[in-house]
Amino acid sequence: MIADIPAFIAFLREAKRNTYAAAGNGGQTASSRTASHDLHYANGDYAYYDTYLGGIDFAGEEAVWHQGRPIWAMNYYGWMLVEPIPDGFGAFLQAALRAVPAEAPFRGPAEFAQGAFTYHCEWRGELGRFEGREAIALGGRVIYELVFHGGVIT
Repeated sequence: MIADIPAFIAFLREAKRNTYAAAGNGGQTASSRTASHDLHYANGDYAYYDTYLGGIDFAGEEAVWHQGRPIWAMNYYGWMLVEPIPDGFGAFLQAALRAVPAEAPFRGPAEFAQGAFTYHCEWRGELGRFEGREAIALGGRVIYELVFHGGVIT
């Protein structure tokens, strides 16, 4: 159970904005497993880790600890539908993820657009248990997809 939900959501959004979504991939830390990419952010009693494997097709997990106890996690799997990766894709995804909404702090907002890229995210459930999917289109053609699920850990 998460005791202070507003503080947790504020921390989770802050952590996401300061790790993968940060320009230059903030929070990089030592690899926890062979070939993993690991990101870390901490503030006060909270700590956040995001670890993923792969590149074009990838899988990972975000998790939050409060006072040393894991309280929330989200798994994700994403894939590119085109190669090579279009110029500007990474910066666009980071911008969309920095816009993570407080009412659904899982990935990015329901809709986000910048230049020729559009981002769409849909989910069902609440902070305690949820699942969803995101997609990015370039010029109206979907070029990337990701599925995610997670919730509170007790």
